[in-house]
Amino acid sequence: MFGITDLATYIIGTILIVILPGPNSLFVMSVASRFGIKAGYKGALGVYTGDMILIILTALGAASLLHAFPWLFILLKVVGATYLSYLGIKLLIAAYHTFNAVKIPERVEEKQSLEQVKPFSTALTISILNPKAILFYLSFFVQFVDPAYTYPAITFTALAIILQIISMSYLTILIFSGAKLASYFSNRFKLTAICVASVGILFCGFGLKLATSTL
Repeated sequence: MFGITDLATYIIGTILIVILPGPNSLFVMSVASRFGIKAGYKGALGVYTGDMILIILTALGAASLLHAFPWLFILLKVVGATYLSYLGIKLLIAAYHTFNAVKIPERVEEKQSLEQVKPFSTALTISILNPKAILFYLSFFVQFVDPAYTYPAITFTALAIILQIISMSYLTILIFSGAKLASYFSNRFKLTAICVASVGILFCGFGLKLATSTL
């Protein structure tokens, strides 16, 4: 169908890949747990948009460009790793302030914090600043494209749509799970701080992992 060689295997493989913990899914869930479902979906939309941009770039030959100019890969990698580490440090600082917080009007605090977090643009930036994703899309998609099919662009588009449907379904689960946790953590400042700090440490770890990655 649409030049996809093994649809069932592709769907299973995509599900397994999507549910692996990563900065995108972790960011969306943390935003939903702190600011609610609407904010979570803003983050998810940022992830969705970023992934679509990367998929389009892959189709246009960005992977070949990264291989041809290794310095470009290194530049994107350093910028991406720095940004992830920056987000991690911001979360650690927020955790410190939360740990020492006193009760203040919740709506004011939430509004100010949400404006600073900027779920859509932050999630979009996290997605785009990952050159490894372009190489992944190329190496993963090509395994399921029938070389004899007349319109490979249609095959690539179908694979991308399936991936995004699975990704958005998973992010929806994370958003509602995170929102459910929000009510539990709302008045538990110290426990919230520990969780936020853990997410911050993970983001620093993601940054380190990206910084040490190779083509």
